[in-house]
Formats: sequence, structure tokens, C-alpha cells
Amino acid sequence: MEYKFLGQTGVKVSQLCFGTMSFGDEADEQMSAQLFRRCRDAGINFFDCANMYSAGRAEEILGKLITGQRNEIVITSKAYFPMGKDVNARGASRYHLFNSVNESLRRLNTDRIDVLFLHRFDDFTALEETLRALDDLVSMGKILYPAASNFAAWQVMKALGVSDLHGWSRFAVLQPMYNLVKRMAEVEILPMAEAENLGVISYSPLGGGLLSGKYAGGARPEQGRLLRSLRYKTRYNEDWMFTAADELKDLSEQIGVHPASLAIAWVGANPAVTAPIIGARNLDHLEIALKSVEIEMTDYLYEQVSALTPALPPATDRNEERLVDTYGPR
Repeated sequence: MEYKFLGQTGVKVSQLCFGTMSFGDEADEQMSAQLFRRCRDAGINFFDCANMYSAGRAEEILGKLITGQRNEIVITSKAYFPMGKDVNARGASRYHLFNSVNESLRRLNTDRIDVLFLHRFDDFTALEETLRALDDLVSMGKILYPAASNFAAWQVMKALGVSDLHGWSRFAVLQPMYNLVKRMAEVEILPMAEAENLGVISYSPLGGGLLSGKYAGGARPEQGRLLRSLRYKTRYNEDWMFTAADELKDLSEQIGVHPASLAIAWVGANPAVTAPIIGARNLDHLEIALKSVEIEMTDYLYEQVSALTPALPPATDRNEERLVDTYGPR
């Protein structure tokens, strides 16, 4: 396991981050403990969580597991989505963020959250209020680094500008969706992260299981997120995506690796990505994900995998900018 600096925080994290969304849901407490121990044995020191995962149960389980090794582990959590029926138990208001952080600290049984993500951009709360609240939470020592998940590039840059204007703690980490069939982050988010020295821990490297190999060849297993979740069905429902999954499996077989391992390795090879977030509901799935760090991702292999899906146009939508025959190099 290699370790990378998380943006410009000075904190080093493992090249894989383990996502705990399965804790308390697909993985019971006993399985969660086994997954956690295997991650630690493999050298993972970075664990991603959210207050809403299993309605808070994931935080409670993670809080128990980090006992005795808290200062060797970097943990994240998130706030925004509803955590109750009350009309104010959601959003990125100061009111909700303070309540959410205090509840997360209680569930995690810790004195601070290392990275707190806003789980979504709040369309109804003044950005200044949200960012000032995050800065106050940093000053209080309850969170160390503010961060943003599922933000557009313009929303991140606006937030960075506001924080810089007021001298507030700025976003240090981003968490976008990124995988072989969802490459939108390549257009602006990842280049922006590199330019601003932001850490990136991208989620869904397997496309909800689409790139795991089990959907290749027209196969439709009886279980899986793509079958039971409307959200994932909507996200990954185009024929070309399943074709790409087929071709990824063919390529992985040619080089003797698991398609899921290759899909994760491809995400991690992007220079803007600090660590892909891997998830698992059992040890077999985890072992496949861990194998990704053993793949030698040469430039040639990276291009082979990249060619399986269409690259999106650059932000200016001028495809000719990628050609050598343009207006000339500077």
C-alpha cells in the first residue's frame, strides 16, 4: 500500500479509501469488523463514512472499530441529507451542520471529524452561512478539514473564492463520482482539483457493480444494486455502458486480472485522484478491490482501458483543442 498527501493538508492517506456505506446494512456488525481489520492489515488508514449511512448505524460501528487506534486513522463523514422527519434536519444551514456534527461525533465516539463533506450543494442556504459555519467548526476543533461531495466545479470555485475573501477555512478535499462509464469529472472537476491542490477521493469506481464483471455478456444476476436500486438503474441504464463492461472484462481476462480490480486501478491512476473509495459487503469483494494496487498501470494499459468508453469534450467543447494541428503550441 502506498500513501499520498491529501491535497495540501500535509496528511498522508492510503492509495485506497474504504467506504463504510455497507456497515450496518449489507454488512452486519460482525462482518463490518472483519472488513475493517482486513483493510487495516492491508495498510488502509482512510475510511469514508456519512451520517446518513444506515441511518447513523455506520458511524456507530466505525466509532467502535477505531477505538484504540484513532490517531492512526483518517475518517470522514458528511452532512446534508435528511436525518429525521423534522423540517430542519437536513441541508447545509448553520443550524443543521452544528446539530449534524455533534451527533456524528457522538456516534463516532471521537473528538473530531478529520474531513467533513457537504454531501450536496444547498440551493436554499446562503453559501456564506454554510462556509462560515464550517470555519467555526474548524475553529472549535470539531472538524479539521471542510470538503465537498457532489459539487459542480463552479460551485467549488465559488466556495473557494468566498472562503479566501473572508479568510475562512477552505475546502481541502472533493468527492466526485468517477468511473469508466461516468467520466464527467474529467472535464472540469479533476483539472480544477489539480490546479487548486485539492485532494480527491472519488466514489463508485465500479459503477454500482456494472464494472465488476457480473453484468458482462448480458448476464443479469439475481442480486445487485443495479437491480434493486432505482437510483442505480437510472444512473447506469444505457446499452453502451454494458458494452463497455463486456469489453473491460475481455481486456482484464487478457492480462489476467479481475475486471473490478482493473476498473479501480484505472480510476486510481488518474493523477488528480488521491484515492478511489472502495466498498465491500464481504471479504471476497474486498480482496478483489485490494488487488487493484498490484496492477502495474502502464501508460499503454491506461490508454487501453480509457479507449473502452468515449472521452467527453473539453470544457470549452472544442474537440480540436486536443489535436496537435491546432493554432500552435505556446
